[in-house]
Amino acid sequence: MATCPACGIDAPDGASECPGCRLSTSLFSAVREAAGSSGGTDPAYVKTVAELLQSVEFAPGAGTAPPVATALLDQPSRFPSMPPPTLSAEPPVRAAEPIAPLRGLPSLPPASTGAEARRRGEEYAALARRLGLDFGPLHARLAAASLAQDATELEAVVREMFVHLVSALAVEFDSELARRNEIVQHLPASAVDVELAAIRRSLALGDLTGAHRRLVHVRDELGQLEQEWETGRILLAECELLEAAVRELGGDPGPALGPLAQGREALAGGRREPAERLLARAAFALWAVLEPKFLDDLRRLRDRLAEERAAGADVGPALGELRGMAVELKRRNFAGAIGAWRRLREMVERWEPPGAPVPSAPVPADAGRPDPSATG
Repeated sequence: MATCPACGIDAPDGASECPGCRLSTSLFSAVREAAGSSGGTDPAYVKTVAELLQSVEFAPGAGTAPPVATALLDQPSRFPSMPPPTLSAEPPVRAAEPIAPLRGLPSLPPASTGAEARRRGEEYAALARRLGLDFGPLHARLAAASLAQDATELEAVVREMFVHLVSALAVEFDSELARRNEIVQHLPASAVDVELAAIRRSLALGDLTGAHRRLVHVRDELGQLEQEWETGRILLAECELLEAAVRELGGDPGPALGPLAQGREALAGGRREPAERLLARAAFALWAVLEPKFLDDLRRLRDRLAEERAAGADVGPALGELRGMAVELKRRNFAGAIGAWRRLREMVERWEPPGAPVPSAPVPADAGRPDPSATG
C-alpha cells in the first residue's frame, strides 16, 4: 500500500489511481521527486538544466567552466516571481450569479422640518469632504439659507448636494460590485453580499453616510479576500499553465488532473488550506508529466544555441532566458520556468535553420547580352 503524495490517502496495492484525489499511482514517486522530498537534495531536473546551461555557456573557447554545475544556481531563494494573476483573467471555478448594478438613482426623502434639512446639509458637506468632493460653493449657499431661514433655498441646496453625493457613491458601488462579481466566480463572498444589500437600502432611505461606511467595509472585505486567497489563485494559474504546456508538447495531462480538479473544487468551496495543499501537489504532478518532453525540447533548443554560438552569432538574450529558467526551476517556480522556456523558444525559432541555403544575388535582366562597347 502506497501513500498518495498529493492528498495523503493510502492507495491499495495494484490500484491505478489514488482513491481520494485520483492521482495516477504511476506518478507517486515522480511527484515526490519533483517536490524535492528525498533527502533535501535538488531534483534531477534541476541538475539536468544546469548541465544543459553549462554545455552552452562554458563551451570550449567561450570561457572557463565553474568547478560544479550547481554553482550556477546558488542564489538566495525567494517567493515565486510569477505576478499574481488578476481574477478576471482566470477561468471560473464555481457557478455564482452576479449581482445587478444600481438601476437609477434614489430620490431624496423629503425633510419634515427646516432643522432636519440643515442637519442633512451639514452631514452631506462632511461626507463630501471624505469623498474628496468640492462642496465649497454649496456649503456657502447652505450657510446663507440657514441664516436667512429660507426653507425653499435650503431644500434646493440639500437636494443638489444629495444628487452629487449619490452619483459619486453609485460609481463606487458599481466598482466594488464589479470586483465582487469577479471574485465570486472563484471564492465565496457571502458577507460582502449582505453588505451590498444593506448599501442599497441605505441609499434608498437617503442614508448616504451609512452607505459610504458600508462601502468602505465592502472594499476592505474584498481586499482581504483577495489577499487571503492569493496563494490559491497563483497555484491554480500555475497548474493551468502547466496543463497547457503538457498539451502544447503533445503530452496527456490526464494522469495528473485529479488533484487539480479537487483543488479547484476546494477553492470554490471556500476551503483555503486543503485547496492550497492539493493545488501545490497538482503542480508537481503536472510537472512530472511535463518534465520528459520539456527536457527533450530544451535539449533541442540547447543544440541550436550551441550551433549559433559556434557560428559567431550573439546568443546573449537567449542564454539569459536559459539562465533564468534554471534559477526558476531551482525555486520550484514552474510558471516562471515555462515563461522563460517560451521566450527562449521564440528567440531560437526566429533564427534560420542550420545549413539553410544563402540566397544568391539576383541576375540582371540583360545578363548574357553582348556589350555594345566591346564592338567596334
